[in-house]
Amino acid sequence: MESEVYNQKGETVGRVTLPAAVFGLPWNPDLVHQVTVGMQEGKRLSLAQARGRGEVSGGGKKPWRQKGTGRARHGSIRSPLWRGGGVTHGPITERIYGQKINKKMRTKALYAALSAKYRDDELIFLDRLEISQPKTKDAMAVLTNLAAAAQAPSLLYRRGRRALIAAPRSSDSLVKSFRNLKPIALDEVRNLNPLEILTYQYLVLTEPETSIATLVSRGAVKK
Repeated sequence: MESEVYNQKGETVGRVTLPAAVFGLPWNPDLVHQVTVGMQEGKRLSLAQARGRGEVSGGGKKPWRQKGTGRARHGSIRSPLWRGGGVTHGPITERIYGQKINKKMRTKALYAALSAKYRDDELIFLDRLEISQPKTKDAMAVLTNLAAAAQAPSLLYRRGRRALIAAPRSSDSLVKSFRNLKPIALDEVRNLNPLEILTYQYLVLTEPETSIATLVSRGAVKK
């Protein structure tokens, strides 16, 4: 398994060998779905909050005496039976929506997503990404050259989530150059996950040898 490597000018500068254990796995929809949904639930914030009878105000005194009034017995107006009283089994902010995802499952789902990108020709390799000064114009020039070289015109669309650029290390110059390009995201290779990869149409890996070694080490896969 091989793929072409481009430079920032859109020129082919070589080829990179891809390990089949990372980029040659079959698609596993059940596993990928379970992992991505688990990650989405882990990001979900618990905002709903209802006050129980111990949190509402009032009710320090018994409304009326226990017997002799002809009315039902009550000990506090904070009871859920009363208007303005506490809520029984209401939602609380301590609720955790996420589910446990094993490390092996996350790694295999990551490799399945990478393999799908490779099969769909949505994986682009860039020899290095260097921008000396933070300029959106320079970042756009790199994307234009890559789109022409990889025959990916949608890489330049101004809407949607078009490309995720993963580099072995980040820098302020790169972050500031790409942050005004809303369809483009920048992250480090060590942080890649299935949800992030599948959110964007293209995945651009810079410094292929280093990036692939990092991905292989995620699962301790032998070449």
